[in-house]
Amino acid sequence: MNTIQTLPLEQQDSMISSQFNRASADQDISSDDQALLLYSDSGSQTKRPTPLPKFQISVLLLSGLVEAVASQYIYPFINQSIRELDITRGDETKVGYYAGMIVSLFFATQAMTTLQWSRASDRVGRKPVLLLCIIGVSLSMLCFGLSRTFTTLVLSHCITGAMNGSAGVMKSMLGELTDSTNRAKGFAWFPLACSLGTILGPAIGGTLSWPQDNFPHLFTSPFWGEFPYFLPCSVAAGFSMLPFLAILLFLKETLPRGLTPAKATSPVERETGHLEAGYGTVNRQQGPSMHTPVPLRQLLNASRVLCIAIYGVLATFDIILWALLPLFYSTPIEFGGLGFTPMIIGLCMSGFGAANGLVQAFCFAPFVNRLGVKTLLRVCHACFIPIFGIMAMVSWLAKLWGISRVVWGLLAFQLLLTVVMDMSFTCILMYITAAAPNKHSLGALNGLAQTTASVVRVIGPASAMSLFAYSIQHNFIAGYGAYFVIILAIIATTPLCAMLPDNLTDTNH
Repeated sequence: MNTIQTLPLEQQDSMISSQFNRASADQDISSDDQALLLYSDSGSQTKRPTPLPKFQISVLLLSGLVEAVASQYIYPFINQSIRELDITRGDETKVGYYAGMIVSLFFATQAMTTLQWSRASDRVGRKPVLLLCIIGVSLSMLCFGLSRTFTTLVLSHCITGAMNGSAGVMKSMLGELTDSTNRAKGFAWFPLACSLGTILGPAIGGTLSWPQDNFPHLFTSPFWGEFPYFLPCSVAAGFSMLPFLAILLFLKETLPRGLTPAKATSPVERETGHLEAGYGTVNRQQGPSMHTPVPLRQLLNASRVLCIAIYGVLATFDIILWALLPLFYSTPIEFGGLGFTPMIIGLCMSGFGAANGLVQAFCFAPFVNRLGVKTLLRVCHACFIPIFGIMAMVSWLAKLWGISRVVWGLLAFQLLLTVVMDMSFTCILMYITAAAPNKHSLGALNGLAQTTASVVRVIGPASAMSLFAYSIQHNFIAGYGAYFVIILAIIATTPLCAMLPDNLTDTNH
């Protein structure tokens, strides 16, 4: 990945001014694209990258941890909770339909609010939006634990989705805390928060549900029998308040207000003493357009739409995977699943989170340096094919021989492929960040990407889980039709990744 060379401040001013004049003279480039050209990544490679503001990034990623826990903690027990309601009438094949509906409606409400949260952060600041979202998520999770009907389950989880719109804001702050010399290393931290949430969320949901059965000596009150899922919901809600306090006390606002362009500095400069070298660089030569949000119509050029579309594709297959896995794990073997208990499901999903966090934190940056962002993205996207293929193979083997060592070995290999696949999100986020025309439009661009992901996540779980149930009911392709259709869709979207530019510097053109 190309980066810019660190120069003395006087040379930086001269170079930026020269680039600004050349860009302004080009009538084929819009004013929004000129903003990025003020300080592009087209210079020579940097020998000494800007030090990362590690403490600020660590505090920021706590908000991502809340977002991940809120979306993951119900997966180990959601199918079982549906079975306990009268709505299924004892029909096992209907569980997938109703569980998929709950998951999809979560992302439907998230899709309606994510862009609004992100655009609000471009105006009022990132930190207030993060704090408000965390409070709303915590309260809605408590309501979910007290729900006893399908309607109240849906409503409370919809509120969680509506308030869980801080992902775009967090990605904007992460882009503002890094620059072109250290962005790969900084963005490698992002999956760590998601991975920790993937560990904690399923572990909380899987081990703490039905506490009267799992911990009979500690939870003797009839309350826990009447509300068997309140304990994991309350623990997840209480855990969210720890990041709330850390963000409130320690996180610095990355979008300062009331400062003139000459005085404004980035968090990277405030914490490390270095001038941020990237799209967010503030300089006396910059025009006022660098300090105002770009209208949405001007924001969506062809290259940015391509980046958002690829993010949506990745989000589609990712949510299909995480919607199908718990259903696949919990469905009895004779119906094409593995018959795992909620506790085993939670431990399996937490195992992925642990492996994913370690690999992403320590391997992503070296992989980018060796392969490049585009090549790594294409490899990660291709991993979806064997991931879903293994599910069909494991189902077939389990029907023949039960849960054997071969089955466990294939599940472990699937987990490894899933870890590699997850790097694709960090890759496309680097493209999206590089495509932002200025700092005050980064929230809107990330909001659009997150909204797109939320929209496809509305369709994905319900469609995939319904297709899974249909394949079993009607013996579609021997009961494995769902996996066949998904793999064909993955192959069909492969050319999109090939259309990306080889260098991040070309993303905005």
